[in-house]
Amino acid sequence: MLQAHSFLWHYLWVAPSVLLLVLAYLLKRRGLHRRYPYFVAFAVVSAVEELTLYVCDLIPSLTAETWWRIFWGASLVEGLVKFALVAKIFEDVFDAYASIARLGKLAIRGIGASLILAAALAGAFAAASSQFGIIKGAHRVEQAIYLVETGLLLFIFLFSAYFRIRIARPLLGISLGLAISACVQLATWAVAANNLLPPTQRNVLDMINMATYHVSVLIWYYFLLVPERPRSKNDRRPPRPPADPPADPPTGPAVEDHLNEWNRELERLLQ
Repeated sequence: MLQAHSFLWHYLWVAPSVLLLVLAYLLKRRGLHRRYPYFVAFAVVSAVEELTLYVCDLIPSLTAETWWRIFWGASLVEGLVKFALVAKIFEDVFDAYASIARLGKLAIRGIGASLILAAALAGAFAAASSQFGIIKGAHRVEQAIYLVETGLLLFIFLFSAYFRIRIARPLLGISLGLAISACVQLATWAVAANNLLPPTQRNVLDMINMATYHVSVLIWYYFLLVPERPRSKNDRRPPRPPADPPADPPTGPAVEDHLNEWNRELERLLQ
């Protein structure tokens, strides 16, 4: 059941990509592609990439070295689109603070472009290396993308939580799905890199990654297509008695003033 080319293996590789294409179609049909164009682009690119790799894996005449080269190039394209999506999420979350949003977007795009360029150069130098070197390099590129992606998403979550900025429900769902998939990818990579599983059981890690990505796709379906249920009066709980406040608690206006000050100073620097 957990072996390569089993029914579950085929399903977990194909189903998330098909669901992503359907999700992109539904978003376009509902007119939501205008609000989330970067996510729709990511969904289409990611789905086409995975389906292409799946078909290439089934072609007997295609060598393993050729497959990994295709994987390398597809990872670069997907990584570029993914960093553009994360930059757009940052811009939308902090849209009330134009300078912070603009600086963050430029920084994220710069990091993504630099990483993709470095990966492309590494791929060019690895062209004449052995198949093992190509596979190892492809894995390093993929994990570098996931590492930077996880750090950027974690920064968005912590920064917005500290300044008490509410993330819109669709953006929260998109970020959550990306973060869960990236974190699991990094965890399985750590297990593989430290030889915590014998080579005969490495396919279990691939199954875990594919299953997690499937869960992320379902999260995107829920947050993007299912409307938020308005709370009724009966759902509201009675207010709790006030607890003893900590010494020097940060107040909402003070935190907001601090963020506004940052925004003004950044605007001054950018000008």
